[in-house]
Amino acid sequence: MSDYDFIRGVVAMGFLVASAFFFRFWRESRDRLFALFAVAFLLLTVNRVLLTVFHEDREYSPTLYLLRLLAFLIILAAIIDKNLRRT
Repeated sequence: MSDYDFIRGVVAMGFLVASAFFFRFWRESRDRLFALFAVAFLLLTVNRVLLTVFHEDREYSPTLYLLRLLAFLIILAAIIDKNLRRT
């Protein structure tokens, strides 16, 4: 186990905590923004866990990169959706 594995674990835990908070906010408000943010942060958690499990030293492997890209696209879509629903 390297230092990078420990840091990745800490970052994964942070993403998981953020996902749990957004899920809780979604349960209280039923706002789609929070649900999409929870899913995006859950994808980022999975990304970090896979980096650690497969001992991937390069964060730019295609599969993991696409997983991160999907998470950020979900965040972008959530923000756009929230702003379009207001008008």
